Amino acid sequence: MREQMHTHGRSETSDVLLSFLLGGLAGAAIAMLYAPRPGLETRERLREGVARGAQRGREIKDRMVGRSRELAHDASHYVERGRDRVNAAVDAGREAYRQEKGTTSSPPYSGGQGTL
Repeated sequence: MREQMHTHGRSETSDVLLSFLLGGLAGAAIAMLYAPRPGLETRERLREGVARGAQRGREIKDRMVGRSRELAHDASHYVERGRDRVNAAVDAGREAYRQEKGTTSSPPYSGGQGTL
């Protein structure tokens, strides 16, 4: 379940970043087309803009992948520590129960004949 939630969250983030990047590229392309420059120069500037945008997209993706790996590692470590603490608490509880059970003697059963 957590894996599905993690994957779903990553997918939404990727979609937002991709949409943002594509919107920026589309805006840049439209601006270039309406700029008063010769066709060859406009195409060259478009090509450069797309290359810069693609490079920026790769850099953002790489940073996000690295950060998500760090977060996954940290979360795994945190869960592991929590599990260890719970196990230690359970073990301590069991030991305390054993000690209490061994040192406390209960009065013998009187069959309900005792006085109140």
